[in-house]
Amino acid sequence: MKASLKILGFASFFILAFAACQQPGGNTTGSEYMPDMGHSIAYEANYYNYYYQNTWGTEEEYYKMAQPRLPVKGTIPRTSTGKNGISIPGVGSMPYAYADTEEERTRAMNELIENPYPITAKGLAEAKELYEVSCGICHGNKGDGAGYLVRDEDPMKGITAGKYPVQPANFLLDEFVNASNGRYYHAIMHGKNLMGGYADKLSYEERWNVIHYIRSLQAKEKKLAYNQLENTLNTVDKPAGKLAMAAAVEMDHDDHHDGDHGHGHDHGEHKEGSHDKEHHHGEGEEHHDH
Repeated sequence: MKASLKILGFASFFILAFAACQQPGGNTTGSEYMPDMGHSIAYEANYYNYYYQNTWGTEEEYYKMAQPRLPVKGTIPRTSTGKNGISIPGVGSMPYAYADTEEERTRAMNELIENPYPITAKGLAEAKELYEVSCGICHGNKGDGAGYLVRDEDPMKGITAGKYPVQPANFLLDEFVNASNGRYYHAIMHGKNLMGGYADKLSYEERWNVIHYIRSLQAKEKKLAYNQLENTLNTVDKPAGKLAMAAAVEMDHDDHHDGDHGHGHDHGEHKEGSHDKEHHHGEGEEHHDH
């Protein structure tokens, strides 16, 4: 009796296992025991992951659908090449083509020169909050490298200042004032020494605005201007106000230029009309003589 039950149990198990892993074909879609959504049958761009239970087409058709396609007409590619390394601003995330090595850090410092965002009052205000939360704890709210992690005492533990293992960078030193924007951006992306990266905490625009804010701290220390209307700290970063004024001047110049063309055209028509009058008058005189 026990032997019969064992045989029946084994037979039932194999029947269930066979039925649970039935291959698709004919009028059946097939089945798999507890697939747990582990196999996607959706097409993924530039990724070939054909699954044999896929019933939506052949393996050759799936391979063809997974091939790279031409970009949609009118779209703008995101690039990481050119004078500044990153040539097209974006909001949120942006590809970064510099690895976490000293060689790539140097390359970023040499290539990432201009901040792709102009200096704005709104950007500086938002960056101030971001800086004081993410950077000021170590680098100090003044940018002097004396954040409260290295400055303040801990009365509960009796720890005095200077116990932090690594002195954070002092952005007010000439070394950092004269450094390119790439030095800051690479550190934000990958970190430096004991500082971790902030690529997952700050968006593309936020990183560049934080760099603007660091520059404003440097300008304040040196009693220079760095704001929406004026920048006397360097010749690289552009105030939004000056850009707007330059655009307005250019537009005004274009309007005057177009007006000059219109005046010249009217004047030409006037000349043409005068010529016609003279021509008709001449014909009249000739007719009178005749």
